[in-house]
Amino acid sequence: MITFFFVRDCRHKYRFFSSEPPKPLPAKFSKTKQIWEVAKKKLMLLPQKTLRQEQAFSRALKLQDPTLRIVYSGFSEEKRINLRFHLFLSGHRTKRLFLLIGEALVLPFAGLAMFLPGPNIAFYALALMMITHWQSLQGIRRILKKGHDFDSSPVIAEWEDAVKAGNEQAFPAILEKMAREYNLENIQKVLWK
Repeated sequence: MITFFFVRDCRHKYRFFSSEPPKPLPAKFSKTKQIWEVAKKKLMLLPQKTLRQEQAFSRALKLQDPTLRIVYSGFSEEKRINLRFHLFLSGHRTKRLFLLIGEALVLPFAGLAMFLPGPNIAFYALALMMITHWQSLQGIRRILKKGHDFDSSPVIAEWEDAVKAGNEQAFPAILEKMAREYNLENIQKVLWK
């Protein structure tokens, strides 16, 4: 079962990400699949905060469990964190919807760049972002429909205490402890730098 995290970062903004590690790519692809994989690798250049959140939203599409396990600090009671989580998801759903509308309006202009010599990078990048945002929007809708099991974590509570106090000297040790306990890769890039 995949564990999801709903944690404040060093800027006091909530981040949503999953514990699932990146999977290795299969060895052989068709030509179309190779182009798609190269495009996805280019997308991996996004900041880790954005990339991990987009991946967590899109991973929700593949889940068969009726409830999601979401780990949080435990400072708020479950009813309040459930409301905050729903508001967080609703805000991101609205944001994705506006992004998709904006990208759909810009797409014809990016398509006109096909008359220029060379590959139409603007069109391909925009199309990839639209697909990513669509998958993310569908994942958010799926998460909103599922049940949520909120589990409190003392390590995440320690992290949020350090963030609240502004104690940056404690950040590396706490993040290392969180990475060990939950097997999270590059957690410092998601929550801190």
